Amino acid sequence: MSKIKIFSLGGLNENGKNMYVVNVDGNIFVFDAGLKFDNDKNLGIDYILPNFDYLIKNKRKIKGIFLTHGHESNMGATKDIIEAIPSINVYATKLTMEILKRDLEDNGVKKANLKQIRPHHKIEFGKDLAIFPVSITHSIPDAVCYVLYTKDGAIVYTGDFVFDSTMMGPYKTDIGKLAYVGKQGVLCLLAESMYASRKGHTSPHNRVSSFIREVLVKHENRIIATIFPAHFYRIQEIFNEVSKTHRKIVVMGKNLQETINKAIEEKYLTVNKNRIGDLSNLNDKDVVVLISDEKERPFVNLEKIVKGYDKYIKLKETDTIFITEPSYEGVERRMTMLMDEIAIMGIDAVSLSNKKHLLHHASSEDLMLMINLMNPKYYFPVQGEYKDQCANAEVAESLGIKKENILLKQNGDVVEFVDGKLKETTEHIETDEILIDGRNQGDIGYLVLKDREMLGENGIVIVSCTLDKKTKKIIGGPEILTRGFVYVKENQDLLEETKEISLQTIEDNIVVNSKRVDYTKIKNDVRERLGKFFYQTTESKPMIITVIQEV
Repeated sequence: MSKIKIFSLGGLNENGKNMYVVNVDGNIFVFDAGLKFDNDKNLGIDYILPNFDYLIKNKRKIKGIFLTHGHESNMGATKDIIEAIPSINVYATKLTMEILKRDLEDNGVKKANLKQIRPHHKIEFGKDLAIFPVSITHSIPDAVCYVLYTKDGAIVYTGDFVFDSTMMGPYKTDIGKLAYVGKQGVLCLLAESMYASRKGHTSPHNRVSSFIREVLVKHENRIIATIFPAHFYRIQEIFNEVSKTHRKIVVMGKNLQETINKAIEEKYLTVNKNRIGDLSNLNDKDVVVLISDEKERPFVNLEKIVKGYDKYIKLKETDTIFITEPSYEGVERRMTMLMDEIAIMGIDAVSLSNKKHLLHHASSEDLMLMINLMNPKYYFPVQGEYKDQCANAEVAESLGIKKENILLKQNGDVVEFVDGKLKETTEHIETDEILIDGRNQGDIGYLVLKDREMLGENGIVIVSCTLDKKTKKIIGGPEILTRGFVYVKENQDLLEETKEISLQTIEDNIVVNSKRVDYTKIKNDVRERLGKFFYQTTESKPMIITVIQEV
C-alpha cells in the first residue's frame, strides 16, 4: 500500500518563505527553501525563515532539497538548513547552484553536499521514485519545475513561472516535456497563486524594454536605477536598451558586480563590456548607475543615497531615480515614503506601475495552460496569500477540476493520498517562523519583539540603587533614568514621586544587617508598584528595569 503526504512548512497564506514537503512511504523530498522579507510589522527584523525542526527530526529520511531557481523567496533558507543538517543533499541547476555557493561562502559554510543537475535528466531514487526537472520561464535563467514520479502518478511542483514565447535560451519553457509529463498521469499539481486573480496572460506585461527606452530618451542626465541582482532578465533589458544609446553603465556594489561579471562569463547575460564604466564615469552627465536591493531590506542602498550617507553617490537635482521593478505587497509603504523624500528634494523619480507591469509570475491564463498540460487529478494552490490561493482554486474549478479535488490548505496542514486516492486526515505538522535580525544567528523570538514594541510605544524607566555590602543599608540612590517615557524637565514632580516609591519599596524588602537580600523580590515589587503608579498618572506602561548593586 502506497502512502503519500504533502504539506508546506512555509509559503501558504504568505508571499515568500516557500518550502513544500512530499513524503512518499517515508522518503522525504523538499521542494524549495525560501525566506521572506519583513514588512516592518516586526520591529528590527530583517527577514524570516520557515521553522525547519521537522526536517531536523527526520533528516535521515530526506532524499534532498530541490531548488527551482535562485531567488531568495525560494532558496534563501538553504544556507541555514545546511548549517543545521550538514549531510543534507541539495539539488539545483547550474546558475542556482552558483548563487547558493556564493551565499555559503559569504557566510563561512564550508561543508555542503551540493549536486548540480540538468533539466530533462531524470534522477532515480530506488525502484519507484524519480525526480525529473523541466525547464520553465522565469526572470532568472535555469529555472525548473519538478516532477516527482511515484507508482501512483506524478507530483508536480511548478515553482514560479510564466509562459512567454519571446524568452529563449536558458529562459525557455519546454512545453513538449510538460505535455509529456501530463500524458503519463499527474496525481497532484502544486501551482503558484500570486497573480491567480489577474485575468489573461502575464506576458507581455513582464517585459519593460519599451518603458526603459522611454526613460532613457526622456531623461538626458544621470539615471540611478535600482535592480534586484537575481532578476537577470531585467538586467538584460537595461543593457539592451542602453546599448542603443551613447550612455555607459556603472555597476555599484561588490555583490552586484560579481553577479553581473559571473553571468557574463557564463553567458547568462549578453553584454557589450565597452558599455560598462567605472567610478571615473560616476558623475558623467548621461551615465546610468545600477544599484542593487540587498537581502535585508528592499531599497536600503537607495535610502543611503537619498539620505546622503553613500560614500560615492551624491544626488543632484538633474538626476533621475529609476525603480526598475513594480512594487509588491510588503514594500509599497517603504517605496511610497522613499518616493516622497525624493520628490521633496526636487529630483525626478520614475517607477513601474504594478498594474501595467508585472513580475514573472503566472496569471490566470498561464495557470489554465499549465493545468491543461498537466491534467492533474488533484490540484494544490501554493505560493501566495490565501485570497490568491482561492482565486487559483477558482481557475482550476473553471477548467472542470472537481471542487473536492482542489486542496486549499494552510502551512502545516497535511494532504494524504493512499493508493492514489485522497484520504481524510486531521494531521497537522507544527510550523512556525524564525525571525532574523541582521547577522544575529538564530531566532530572535516573539518575547524580544514584545519588548521592542513596549520600548517603542511607552519607553523605559531604569531604577538604580547601591547598597552597603555588609550592612545592606542604602548608600546611593535610588536614581531614576528615563528614555522615551516623559519629558524630564516638565515632569520633575512625577520623577520625585517615582524616586520616593522606589525608595520605600526597596526599604520594605531590606532587613538591615541581614546576610542576604532577595533582589528578585525587590525588582518584582518595584516593577509592580511603579507600573500601577505610572498607569494611574500617565496611562502609559513603560518597561521598568531595576538595577541594585553592592559595594
